[in-house]
Amino acid sequence: MTSSKETEFDVGVVETLRSRVGEYLEGSKTGRGIRVGIVCGRFNGGITTRLLNGALKALEEGGVDRADISLGWVPGAFEIPMLALAYADGGNPVDVVITLGAVIRGETGHYEVVAGECARGVQDVQLSTRVPVIFGVLTVNTIEQALERSLDDETNVGYSSATTALEMASILRSGSVADQ
Repeated sequence: MTSSKETEFDVGVVETLRSRVGEYLEGSKTGRGIRVGIVCGRFNGGITTRLLNGALKALEEGGVDRADISLGWVPGAFEIPMLALAYADGGNPVDVVITLGAVIRGETGHYEVVAGECARGVQDVQLSTRVPVIFGVLTVNTIEQALERSLDDETNVGYSSATTALEMASILRSGSVADQ
C-alpha cells in the first residue's frame, strides 16, 4: 500500500465537514461488546501468525473481551471466504470478521486465481450478509514484502485490519445505518 502526505485524510477538516451535513458517521476503535470472528490461513503460516498477533494486539488495545473473539484456521487463502460466511451468518453470528492470509506470487498463474477469488469471496460475504468482512490477506510479490507488512508494530496488516474491523462494526451500529 502506498500513501503520501497528499493522499492522507486531513483530520483538521472533520469539524468543517460535520457542520455541512445533517448526520456525520464515523467509526470508533473501541471494541467493548463487539463479537469478532478471525479467519486465518495456515498456508504461509509463519506470516499469517505474525498477522494474527498484530490483530489480537489491536483488539486487546481496543478493549475487546477475549471471550468475544473466535479464531478459526483454514488450509489457505482460497478457503477463507467459506469460514467468513459461516461466521457472518451462522447460528451465532459475529459483528465483524477479520480475514488473514498470505498469498505470495510464484512462477505460475496460481497467484492470480487464489488472490482474486479470495478477495471476491470476502467481498461477496460482506455484501450478502451486511456483516463487515475485513480483507487482511497479503497479496505480495516476495517473501520480503510479506515480512515487511507483518512487522510487530502498527504497520502490521493484521493490526490495521483489526482497527478497521472495530471502526466498521461501530459505524454500522450508529445513526441511520444501524439495524432497527
